Amino acid sequence: MEAKAVAKFIRVSPRKTRLVAKNVKGMGIEDAMNVLRFSPQKAAQVLGKVLHSAVANAEQLPGMDIDSLYVKNIIVNEGPTWKRIMPRAMGRAYRILKRTSHITVVLDEG
Repeated sequence: MEAKAVAKFIRVSPRKTRLVAKNVKGMGIEDAMNVLRFSPQKAAQVLGKVLHSAVANAEQLPGMDIDSLYVKNIIVNEGPTWKRIMPRAMGRAYRILKRTSHITVVLDEG
């Protein structure tokens, strides 16, 4: 039986988030929480919140053993990109891409 949590339109780059997600995939819940808590990246804090939400969702399922949960999968998809303009010299304008992510955390008993 699986438990899942989804966070959409999160203002972190999907490429950077995937690097952090790869570190905790397959870990037990306690180990994954500790790794994310002490990682300096912004994506680690966001992933920690989504992981915490997935654990809370698992608690609501009947017959789910919380102590035996592990991170089965973390999917980080690209969300919409915000386009912004930065003024530059001589009347030019450079484009800034502010990327967003859709994060899905899947937990399973194991």
